Amino acid sequence: MKLSRRSILLGAGSLPFAVPSFRTGALAQTAPAAQNAEVPPILFVHGNGDYDALWMTTLWRMESNGIARDRMAAINFTDPNARSDDKVEQANRSSTEDQRRELAAAIADLKRRTGAPRVALVGSSRGGYAIRNVIRNGGTGDVSHAVLCGTPNHGVFATDDQPNNEFNGRGTFLRGLNEGESEVTPGTAFLTLRSDGMDKYAQADGRFIGKPGTPTGVTVEGPELKGATNLVLGALDHREVAFHPRAFREIYKFIAGREPARIAIVPEQSVRLSGLVTGTPGGVSTNRPVAGATVDVFRVDPDTGERRGGAVHSARTGADGRWGPAQVEPSWFLEFVLTSPDAPTTHIYRSPFPRWSDVVHLRAARPLGPADKDAGAVVIMSRPRGYFGLPRDVVLLDGKEPADVKPGVPTDSAATLRLPAAEAGRNIVAQFGEERIVARAWPASENRIAIAELTY
Repeated sequence: MKLSRRSILLGAGSLPFAVPSFRTGALAQTAPAAQNAEVPPILFVHGNGDYDALWMTTLWRMESNGIARDRMAAINFTDPNARSDDKVEQANRSSTEDQRRELAAAIADLKRRTGAPRVALVGSSRGGYAIRNVIRNGGTGDVSHAVLCGTPNHGVFATDDQPNNEFNGRGTFLRGLNEGESEVTPGTAFLTLRSDGMDKYAQADGRFIGKPGTPTGVTVEGPELKGATNLVLGALDHREVAFHPRAFREIYKFIAGREPARIAIVPEQSVRLSGLVTGTPGGVSTNRPVAGATVDVFRVDPDTGERRGGAVHSARTGADGRWGPAQVEPSWFLEFVLTSPDAPTTHIYRSPFPRWSDVVHLRAARPLGPADKDAGAVVIMSRPRGYFGLPRDVVLLDGKEPADVKPGVPTDSAATLRLPAAEAGRNIVAQFGEERIVARAWPASENRIAIAELTY
């Protein structure tokens, strides 16, 4: 069944939504009474190269609708990046079987903690592959609902070469998942969420995967599955179909069987933050912990980015890579300073955290490279839960649309500003939609990089 909602959502900004307000009285809001005993525990599954922290806003929205935090979990795959050839080992990369095993263990753990007979799974992109793999290989009895968000179910490409690439729609892995009259496993309710043409991994032309002019063999309908409920969420991009508030509405409604009471995030009176420091061994992003890193957290002025006093929290990671907890207020803009072995000192600027979170993960910026050799300062604007779409979105870095963000189908989740040495130390405004972050341009000569990390 396919239900198109193009007229409801023509762009990422169409849903009435804003960054949480912290005006007087905002903290007086309360979450709805918990009447969610019939809702199964929910396990969120991230995509290729990602981490569980991307589900932070979704977890907050679930909590704001009365879903208890201890009935939710988000897996953090050890090695989140796929292999080039699923059958050949690659350092710090995972096979489809690696992911199936880790997900099966996470399902068993959530069932054990909650006592529930079945759980609901929600996956972004590659995470949907692990979900389908678990269910198809004996997991139906453990999984009541499966929501696949932007999962390239028929491949990012479908060709006769690279038969062992898991993203090949004609390859061994996906042919195994898709064989049969129905592409879903009976006994589990399936929902797919996809974009109306703005998903860079569901395109007929290969230019988005480095092969311009070469047909991919897939279409915008690639994420859909025969036998599932298939929804089209308008002009959302590949990541937004998982993390946008519009996607949250459909995820909640499908699992809970009713509309959410609210889309907005309900702030808490006080907030505790903690997370994991991870690294990029051999240049590959992993979720393996980094020991010996230091994390300093500062409150900053929202208009200037300047620090308001000394560090509100300082920590050094042990073998588990964990930092925190830091006690902050839900109205504070924050700067996280990460000093990690063999990496630039990274200054990460964030909007206020309206609720507690233990998935405030930190990863050092990439090393300064040849493109930065003449820069006095480097500032990166990053949007982990979506891409920058021009002209779809308001995207401004230091008052201008970034030159390295390509127009049309959204493909870029980061933009870089390089400043001359004379401008090191000044403040830079990063703006996406209604979210505005002010960062300081730290001197590159001191091996420092600033990141304005957008949350919404």
